[in-house]
Amino acid sequence: MALLITDKCINCDMCDPECPNQAISLGEAIYEINPDLCTECVGHYEKPTCISVCPIDCIIWDPAHVETQEQLMDKFVKLHRS
Repeated sequence: MALLITDKCINCDMCDPECPNQAISLGEAIYEINPDLCTECVGHYEKPTCISVCPIDCIIWDPAHVETQEQLMDKFVKLHRS
């Protein structure tokens, strides 16, 4: 599943540069994750880097965008094929 930044976000800017898929951007009030670009870092890292660097633990799995590891890998391939 894609990840979701909750409204506890303090806009610290730690997650945005860590995202290898450029799925994170500043929204109207807080940072947001584009579920079409988020692969939970599958294809890049063993675990999501945005979760690892978030100082207040406001990044969760998005229940509205449930995906299997295979689906996440397929998305990674589509995003990064040359």
